[in-house]
Amino acid sequence: MVKKEDIKKQVMKGYAKIAKMEGSCCAQAQSCCGSVDLNQDISKKIGYTEKELSAVPEGANLGLGCGNPVALASLREGEIVLDLGSGAGIDCFLSAQKVGKNGRVIGIDMTPEMVEKARENAKKSGYTNVEYRLGEIENLPVADNFCDIIISNCVINLSPDKEKVFKEAYRVLKPGGRLMISDLVLLRELPDFIKNSVEAYIGCLSGAILKDEYIEIIKEAGFEDVEIIDESTFPIEFMVNDSNGKAIIENRELISEKVREISNIVSSIKVSGIKPIKV
Repeated sequence: MVKKEDIKKQVMKGYAKIAKMEGSCCAQAQSCCGSVDLNQDISKKIGYTEKELSAVPEGANLGLGCGNPVALASLREGEIVLDLGSGAGIDCFLSAQKVGKNGRVIGIDMTPEMVEKARENAKKSGYTNVEYRLGEIENLPVADNFCDIIISNCVINLSPDKEKVFKEAYRVLKPGGRLMISDLVLLRELPDFIKNSVEAYIGCLSGAILKDEYIEIIKEAGFEDVEIIDESTFPIEFMVNDSNGKAIIENRELISEKVREISNIVSSIKVSGIKPIKV
């Protein structure tokens, strides 16, 4: 079984490489991944429009998501947005355009290389209502009852302590604040060789949990009106294009039927929830 501390170290190491290579879940620049075209193609398939992708700074889109939480977040002028696992900043920049100069967007990421990259992207494009903080999503460097909405894109599945993540999200949201998460969940249990693989964890596979369990964790954190507002099977080609996922498949010499079986286990969901206004 992979230890929690090992998972964090390896995930951070893996995403540091991604930040440097500007690749889509890739650890090697010479792999099939890493091109701007591939990142754009993946992003379009998971819900981003051509207009959105052209409106963010170059280098902000690394093709790492599994949905477009900003499109479903109904952001309003002047709101404070918190992005959990902000990466190179694509969702923060899209949010910043919606909340305007009177709003504020904060991105949290535990990988220094990602935070540095996002800050560079913000600076070169003149974003003044976006900031990036180095921190863990299990221990958010954010005050209580601070933000209006929390978004996240294919990041919470990487955490070995999802209960703590959602408790922290609840803590920092204002009463009446909203949650809008895109993430990967399981429709049934993964095979053990993937579940116990650090490489699969970095590739967004083995950190995922069963869908019903994921929803229950959100509810137990205190959120109300928790609802899956969109769901789709995560495309197999995204896993195969991931150098970590590809290595798992090749190393196990899995036949195509087995690969399809694995792909049908993983689902991309968009989940909303509300922190209740307590009387």
